[in-house]
Amino acid sequence: MPPVQALLFDVFGTVVDWRSGIAREAAPFLARHGIGAMDAHAFADAWRARYQPAMEAVRSGARPFTRLDTLHRENLESLLREAGADPDAIPETELEALNRAWHRLDPWPDSVAGLLRLKQRFIIAPLSNGNVALLLNMAKRAGLPWDAILGAEVAQAYKPRPEAYLRTAEILGLPPGACMLVAAHNDDLAAARRCGLATAFVPRPAEYGPGQTKDLTPAEAWDLVAPDFGALADALGCPA
Repeated sequence: MPPVQALLFDVFGTVVDWRSGIAREAAPFLARHGIGAMDAHAFADAWRARYQPAMEAVRSGARPFTRLDTLHRENLESLLREAGADPDAIPETELEALNRAWHRLDPWPDSVAGLLRLKQRFIIAPLSNGNVALLLNMAKRAGLPWDAILGAEVAQAYKPRPEAYLRTAEILGLPPGACMLVAAHNDDLAAARRCGLATAFVPRPAEYGPGQTKDLTPAEAWDLVAPDFGALADALGCPA
């Protein structure tokens, strides 16, 4: 494994539990507006399912770079229509509050303590498709101790485009091989490896709920595999 100076983290699913957080905030919203077409967790899953197609329009060049907050809002409105609701009839303040639920996601139980240990030896920063304001608000609420907050609009690219990985390393003044992506998603790690980054797989078997079938085990021989951030800190020799 090449010498690593920076640990770069996928955030949604790897550092924070998006499904539970979105469901928690969607439940009263759905009840208040009589939207019974899906329960809160199904709503969270359906909202998340629109994530990749929305970014693909940007990745393909079909639309200019658009930050994730805007894509999430567009996806929310289309999901509400699919569920039989009229977003134009819902107060703007409520729509915006629900859209910003992505700013208020809870960390996995090992995330904060593990990041604090890892921070002792490495630069730690997100390498996420989230925008800076989203990641900043999330970090302040959840206590995520990043050294830098780099959103997708800094790199002007969404993963798994190579620019997302390479420009992030460049912004930190490091060659790709001095950076390690930490992620719970094999496809993200594969894209990072193609760009020359080191890789660490930390599975999150509850990310998609009890029926999760993907990303339960490493798909390749990643540089490190650890069950949680504490074990990753152990493997990297970070003091307890």
